[in-house]
Amino acid sequence: MTTLTDSTVHAPRHPLREFWDYFSTNKGAVGGLLIVVLVLLMAAFAPWIAPYPPDATDSSVFLTPPAWQAGGSSAHLLGTDAIGRDILSRLIFGARLSLTIGLAVVAISVVVGTVLGLTAGYFRGLFEIGAMRLMDIILTLPSLLLAIVIVAILGPGLMNAMLAVAVVVLPHYVRITRAAVISEMSKDYVTAARMNGAGHLRLMFTEVLPNCTAPLIVQASLGISTAILDAAALGFLGLGAQPPSPEWGTMLADAREFVLRAWWVVTFPGLAILITVLAFNLLGDGLRDAFDPKLKR
Repeated sequence: MTTLTDSTVHAPRHPLREFWDYFSTNKGAVGGLLIVVLVLLMAAFAPWIAPYPPDATDSSVFLTPPAWQAGGSSAHLLGTDAIGRDILSRLIFGARLSLTIGLAVVAISVVVGTVLGLTAGYFRGLFEIGAMRLMDIILTLPSLLLAIVIVAILGPGLMNAMLAVAVVVLPHYVRITRAAVISEMSKDYVTAARMNGAGHLRLMFTEVLPNCTAPLIVQASLGISTAILDAAALGFLGLGAQPPSPEWGTMLADAREFVLRAWWVVTFPGLAILITVLAFNLLGDGLRDAFDPKLKR
């Protein structure tokens, strides 16, 4: 008779611990997470850590170089712009604005896309055909061009830019949700719940939807970077956040004419966009690896 010893009996790992074990194997994802947390903290505590108000001007320090460059000032670590505003302060407050744009766009597109995809995948039929063909039409158009057209119709401004970007990224969430719902509807637990008298709303939102969240979380993390990048592009074109808002794309637009003689007014906002977008992409890759059982070793 064989007895089980302590060495052969292992308690199941907590789901969060298991998730972290898979996620932490991707060093790029961990680095992206650290940068995202840093940017979030910077945005949350912007009024306390920024050395100056974002719109404060000083006529005595127009286009001052960074502190380590000849002619720079220790009072302005990353230099100043053409009207004497501190670039570091504007970058810190710009993180708050850019993250707000990214989170708001993703929230709108996730909610609307999940409802549309869940309804299309559950009921199928004409509604599914109509909804998916509309999403296909949106996907065939260049995303930035479509966003520009929408903002041109609604008028330039931050809210309209956010709405335009939300429309552009919406099809991704609809398609992901629909595919996940169709896959889940054929499983035994759905059949059992239906035979126990579960109605449509309970089947959709209580039984099926919770099992479709993993791909949506991954897409949402990637979608934040897309939203930040598209909003910055609209700001650069003068269709997004309007001056004097310290939005990174708007800062780039204001600095275009000083590219050759004041490199810092363009470089630092561009680096802020690059690093933040890259961090969210790395985070999304790590979440995908951790959630997808096919990628687990």
